[in-house]
Amino acid sequence: MLRTAVLSLLLALCGYAAADWLTHGFQVWTDEGARRLEVALQPVDAPRVTVDGPGVAAPDLPALLAQGGGVTIADFIYTRCQTVCLSLGSTFQQLQAALRADAEAGHPGNVRLLSISFDGAHDHPAALRAYAQGLRADPALWRFVRVPDAAQEQALLRRLGVVVVPDGRGDYEHNAALLVFDARGRMVRVFDVAEQQLALDYARHLARSAP
Repeated sequence: MLRTAVLSLLLALCGYAAADWLTHGFQVWTDEGARRLEVALQPVDAPRVTVDGPGVAAPDLPALLAQGGGVTIADFIYTRCQTVCLSLGSTFQQLQAALRADAEAGHPGNVRLLSISFDGAHDHPAALRAYAQGLRADPALWRFVRVPDAAQEQALLRRLGVVVVPDGRGDYEHNAALLVFDARGRMVRVFDVAEQQLALDYARHLARSAP
């Protein structure tokens, strides 16, 4: 009986230690949660991938993020999407309205929006322009780009932890999040789509705190 009790205790301790390690001290229980915690603890540099899009003049993604020295809230979309991207588009429209209200109230926060297509073969600049117009995006606040090189596109997705899986019917299953980048081109926080106000407030604070 004593031996059985000791073995049970050891198994319980091992299980506890494993759970503690896997969940970063029980702070997260999912891969996405772990990703968000890791980014908050260790910002991720955006890779130097070539981007293009309507009205965009920058040699690569870090240079685009650095333009104007502000903070960027980004998402990943593709223009043919009829599911998650519709929710992301609505969220970004609300963020754009809030940023306009900031400016009209005399409190511009130097925060911008960026939608990055992961369907670079289809979402050429003309397609992105039409998509942006459909969302009534203000180019001064909300830009759209793609990564035309397929290998660079995959490298970007891996680097930022964006999961994109072809569904076999020409569309994609993908995770959705709001990624906050600082003026140095670092992804510093990841928020759920439902946390748009938290993402905006954090971006505002980061922009105000920038030297």
